[in-house]
Amino acid sequence: MERRFEVRKEELLAECQVSPMVFDGMSERLQSFVQPFAECLWRTEQKQHAQTYCAGLLSDLKRKNAESIAYRDDQDRKNLQNFIGNSHWDHKPLMDELARQVGRELGQPDGVIVLDPSAFPKKGNDSVGVERQWCGRLGKVDNCQVGVYLGYVSGIEHALVDTRLYLPKSWTQDKERRKKSHVPKDLRYKKRTQLALEMLDERSAVLPHCWVTADDELGRASWFRRTLRERNEQYLMAVPATTTIRDLEAPAPEYSGFGGVPKRRFVAVCRWREALPKNAWTQIEVRDGEKGPLRLDIVSCRVVARDENRNVGPEELLVITRRRDERGKSVYDYHLSNAPPQTPLSELARAAKAHHRIEECLQRGKSEAGLAGYQLRCYPGWYHHQILSMIAVWFLVQESRRGKKIYAGFDSPASSRGVGGDASRRLPLRRSATNRPRTHTPIGTQSACTPLPLGTTQTLTTIEHQQTTNIEQ
Repeated sequence: MERRFEVRKEELLAECQVSPMVFDGMSERLQSFVQPFAECLWRTEQKQHAQTYCAGLLSDLKRKNAESIAYRDDQDRKNLQNFIGNSHWDHKPLMDELARQVGRELGQPDGVIVLDPSAFPKKGNDSVGVERQWCGRLGKVDNCQVGVYLGYVSGIEHALVDTRLYLPKSWTQDKERRKKSHVPKDLRYKKRTQLALEMLDERSAVLPHCWVTADDELGRASWFRRTLRERNEQYLMAVPATTTIRDLEAPAPEYSGFGGVPKRRFVAVCRWREALPKNAWTQIEVRDGEKGPLRLDIVSCRVVARDENRNVGPEELLVITRRRDERGKSVYDYHLSNAPPQTPLSELARAAKAHHRIEECLQRGKSEAGLAGYQLRCYPGWYHHQILSMIAVWFLVQESRRGKKIYAGFDSPASSRGVGGDASRRLPLRRSATNRPRTHTPIGTQSACTPLPLGTTQTLTTIEHQQTTNIEQ
């Protein structure tokens, strides 16, 4: 290797080193961080258990359940198990506090609310909500629980905010299983789209946003999109590739002079995409990545779509994005939106990429905060574990933001603790252009904002046990 490349390699390796001061005092910060949430609980021992459980979720334990966490802290496992599984405390005040903090710390006028179901594979049939249903994690129909999650994405960061457990009809109609799993008596069957709307109604006021996005499981429901239009929410909903649409911008077939006036045919969106010329696509630079700018191709068109009953819906905007996977294969995502036709493609691309951030949020929770590592069978226990795990993930988000401030380099002042004091030796970082905040634009008017970059965030995985690589390119 040439000398100039060796020097550059040494400089890059030096940039990847994380100062021990990033982790200094993390335990104390975690205790202070959890305190506002613990104050939502009434009993002193419950507040202590909440602190213990959150610390255990962020530890280096392989199995982050109540028993393992209790043994780690040399506590009686029954007390902690009872706190998570059977103790009567309301998780909703903690959810409210989490939503307020996320809205206050990450809120921006052009934020994006993301809705997405996520499955947890389970064995047996005793855990609340378990049934043979589609499990995206396994890629097949299997025994699993399904939670519907609400996440928030802005130009600052992204985080999970709320969740609902989906109970299949077989559970809501089985009195014996409901009683055994402590399911509330007044709880009735609700579709996943209904659970998503409940969360949106409760959280939209504290989460500034101009977009609502969801995956194709929710987006395919025409009544769900109609409800969002009625609530004056601007949406970008993923839909299946088999969704049939009529292109309103294509030339109408020639009239032969006999019979009715011919109309444009309905085609599947995947077939419509295959007929596009190569020059129909526009390349958008979404954000900076590790290997250079990340780009995607995008195209949009005014269409009307058929619903589940083959009825023709209102005019919508079809948005298709194209990206390359790790193998270099083209991956297409299809969306329907009620945004005005003149909406900039860059803004549509920003909203489309924001939808994928909730997958990163869920992965962060499952891999670093035990979101899927619970062993609970009852209804209250599921929510108890979920909210404490989401609080732990929120702590990681805040620690990641703190780490970025410490390593400010040339772009901002160094930390008061002096960790970034050797800025003269640091390499200049490539930054995305600063964008002006976007105020909420009423549907039907053109957005004049410049899209904010949606960069991924690298989180700190385990407390004071593992060093992570700080990558900013």
